[in-house]
Amino acid sequence: MLEKLPHALGEALSGVRAGAEKAAFHTVAAEAPATLRVTSAAFPDTTAIPARYTADGEGLSPPLAVSGVPDAAAALVLFVEDPDAPSPHPLVHLIAWNLPPEDQSLPEGAFASPAGEGARHDLGRNSFLKDGWLPPDPPTGHGPHHYLFQVFALARPAELPASPGRGALLEALQGNVIAKGLLTGTYERP
Repeated sequence: MLEKLPHALGEALSGVRAGAEKAAFHTVAAEAPATLRVTSAAFPDTTAIPARYTADGEGLSPPLAVSGVPDAAAALVLFVEDPDAPSPHPLVHLIAWNLPPEDQSLPEGAFASPAGEGARHDLGRNSFLKDGWLPPDPPTGHGPHHYLFQVFALARPAELPASPGRGALLEALQGNVIAKGLLTGTYERP
């Protein structure tokens, strides 16, 4: 959808970004220890996300692995945000909550997306108001975008309404995160 923005508009907005400091990892969970390890077999940390997982490809959710989950964890949350979006807050690409509190591997396409239904998970609304994976789709000419795959280990399961949005999730994380981890992927359109 954003690929349809004129290149000149993307360039004009290139300095307008929400900012990484507004991501959950740096706000509501700022004090939690970063002891979780989040990885992907599809891309190393701080490198480009393959087009297969973007709006320019099939749009599947990428494979992810989480390790180092503390024994005291009651649940995990996976929250993917784009802090480079030209908006007041990071753009939400995925909210998956109350995942089992254990080291785990999530296969490619694990979450509902434009490419398929995925497996059954508690999902929240992305910024396009759909429950599931919103594939990266930065405007042309806007420059590189960073996609923050944030995983939070919770002291108690998140009590959220069906299909929660960003605000409800941030509230549920407040004072409830005992460990966190981050994987950053990038994507840019010319």
